[in-house]
Amino acid sequence: MNHMAGPPDPELRVALFTGNYNYIKDGVALTLNRLVAFLESRGVPVLVFSPVADKPAFASVGELVPVPSMAIPTRPEYRIALGLSKRARERLEAFRPTLLHIAVPDIAGYKAMKLAESWGVPVVASYHTRYDTYLRFYGLGIFEKLGQRYMRHFYNRMRRVYAPSQSMAEILRSEGQSQHVEIWARGVESDLFSPAKRDMAWRRSLGIADDEVAISFAGRLVKEKNTAIYMRVLNALTAKGLKVKPLVIGNGPEMAAMKAGLKDGIFVGFLHGAELARAYASSDIFFFPSESETFGNVTLEAMASGLPAVNAISSGSNSLVAEGVTGHLVSARDEQALAARLAALAEDPVLRQRMGEAARTRALDYSWDHILSGLLASYMDVLGEARAEPHGR
Repeated sequence: MNHMAGPPDPELRVALFTGNYNYIKDGVALTLNRLVAFLESRGVPVLVFSPVADKPAFASVGELVPVPSMAIPTRPEYRIALGLSKRARERLEAFRPTLLHIAVPDIAGYKAMKLAESWGVPVVASYHTRYDTYLRFYGLGIFEKLGQRYMRHFYNRMRRVYAPSQSMAEILRSEGQSQHVEIWARGVESDLFSPAKRDMAWRRSLGIADDEVAISFAGRLVKEKNTAIYMRVLNALTAKGLKVKPLVIGNGPEMAAMKAGLKDGIFVGFLHGAELARAYASSDIFFFPSESETFGNVTLEAMASGLPAVNAISSGSNSLVAEGVTGHLVSARDEQALAARLAALAEDPVLRQRMGEAARTRALDYSWDHILSGLLASYMDVLGEARAEPHGR
């Protein structure tokens, strides 16, 4: 069925392919829902294709077309798309997209790309996760090189690859994954995430004394976020007699290990909205040793909440944390240095306040409306290029 071949329709109609749109409430799913809401508010028709679960984690935005999927063996809470069913493909054809946006380079994303190429419809991709480095955390490091080769093959066929940070964009170019990389940063709701949400009564209700320094971690509790490093470093600070309190915001497979191994840890579970904003603002320092982030929404939210951030050096954190100004960037392998930076902040309330204020100021540069308008402008550029080449690339 090649009835869509020929020059694309000048009207923007976006088909979005992703690996998770509503069955786990993670940063990528929330970002994509925000994108769809924004596009629809601008009158752009959008159709989303994604694996689904029996019970969605939250009410998603727009029309969602399920695709065949299976649970990932090492991470059963996530699903991998296995392609497009006949029904999904028919829905895609009826929709007549003029642009495909692929958020995950899985089988469905690959098949959608091939279809779009046969129809002469331009394809773009966004880069959310370092899937190749994930393999290491699950004992599959031998496949890392193969993963990188596939990524190069996949992303080099995109008209644009949207990276969430400048440092990630440089990595994609240097690894030869694409030379058509643009920045699609993430925004933050600076009215929601704000130092004004600090709540001393809430802290006290958790058993955090007023003179204790709450060092928070936020995100899914999974190995690739380096939860083990968070535990070891916080335990080292406690052993030194520092008045610190670990505050863990989130849930996930590593929860039991963290509860067993983290001395004096406080676990508040998965929070969102006003409750999450209160938890950040009621902390004193944000500590995020993950190296697998391509951006780090949680770091941006913590910074908007007025917290200095001590992060592992990674492609995402490097673009957010200004070393020595809004916090510190340290190698995840140097746990002594991480502990030293945290100790210095824990013992110096004036330094904490200065860095926290600088972090808030920096976070205000990231507004969702501004960022999504930039992405929409890029979509229109891609459409214009495709129209100038009647038979596709």
